[in-house]
Amino acid sequence: MPSPVNASAEPRFLPTSKGLPIGLGCAPLGNLFHAVSDAQAHALIELALADGCRTFDTAPHYGNGRSEHRLGRGLEPLNPDHRVVSSKVGRLLEPDSRALKDQNAYVNVLPFRQRWDYSAAGVRRSVEDSLQRMGLARLNVVYVHDCAADCHGQRYPQVLEQVVSQALPELRRLQAEGLIDHIGLGVNDVQVCLDVLARTDLDVLMLAGRYSLLDHSALDALLPLCTQRGVRVALGGVFNSGLLATGAGTATPLFNYAPASAHWIERTQLIEAVCEAHGVALRAAALQFPLAHPAVEIVMLGASDTAHWSDAIHNLQAPIPAAFWRALRAQGLIPDAAPTPRSA
Repeated sequence: MPSPVNASAEPRFLPTSKGLPIGLGCAPLGNLFHAVSDAQAHALIELALADGCRTFDTAPHYGNGRSEHRLGRGLEPLNPDHRVVSSKVGRLLEPDSRALKDQNAYVNVLPFRQRWDYSAAGVRRSVEDSLQRMGLARLNVVYVHDCAADCHGQRYPQVLEQVVSQALPELRRLQAEGLIDHIGLGVNDVQVCLDVLARTDLDVLMLAGRYSLLDHSALDALLPLCTQRGVRVALGGVFNSGLLATGAGTATPLFNYAPASAHWIERTQLIEAVCEAHGVALRAAALQFPLAHPAVEIVMLGASDTAHWSDAIHNLQAPIPAAFWRALRAQGLIPDAAPTPRSA
C-alpha cells in the first residue's frame, strides 16, 4: 500500500538561473505536426540554455527517437550535475526500413515502428536505449508514458496492472542501480494518476493539459493528493494544445490535440474579454495561473522555435494585477478552490 506521505516537497526540477519555473518540452524537436531542422532545434536548445533553462523533457515517442538525439547533442556542453533531463518508457522502437516517414502526428521520423511495452524487460531496454540515444549515463526522471484509457481503451485495466506490477517496480530497481533519480507517470489523464497512487508511490508526475486556465480537472482530487503525498508535478500543455496560445479567433483553434469544441471556444472568449479589460496577455495568464498551486513545481513549454521560447519567458514575467484573477473568479472562469498567483 502507498505511504501516507511519499516524500518531502523538495524540488525535483530546476528553475532557470533567473528563478523562472519553466523547462523545455521537446516534443516539437521530434517534428510534431511539422518538420524542424537540426539547425532550428540546436538554436532553440542554445537559447534556452542561455536563458538559464536547466530542465528538459523528451521521449522515444517524439519522432521515433529524433527528439532524444537532438536533445542529447544540444546538452553536451552542460554539466550533468546542473540539469534535469527526463524521458519516458512504454513504447519500444523497432528498426524497420519500410516504416512510414510520418507517424503518430510526427513528420519525417526516424526509421522505426513503435510497440507498446510496459513489461519489466521492456522498461529496462527503453531506459538503456534512451541513455544511448542521448549519450547520457543517468536520467534524472523517467515517466511511464501514455498508460491511460485515452490511449488503451478497453485494455486499460490490463495496462494499469502491468504498470503497477512490472513497469514501476523495474524503474525502482533502475533507481537503486543509479540509472534514474526519480520516477513517475507522463500522461494526459487524471484518473490513471489516481488509480496508480491508490496502489503505490510516485515521486513526480508529468501531467499535460489537465490543470490549466481552461481545464481544472486535476484540481479537486489529484493535486491535493500530490500535495499530501509529496508528489511534485511538472505541467505540460498549459496552452491546451494551442487554444490558450492563439486565442479563440484563429481559423481552427486546437484543444487537446484536436479542433476545439464550441464549449472551449466560448469559455476562451470569456477569458479573453477579461484579459482585454485588464490589459493582460492571454498567454501570460495561461502560463502563470497553474504555477500558483503548491503541488506544481514547473511548467514545461513545448516550444518549436526560438520566438515561442522568448515569448514564454516574457509572459512568465509579465505583471498581472490581482483584480484580473478576482474578475475571473467572479465570473466562474476559475474555481473558488484554485490558488491564484500573487501580484507584484
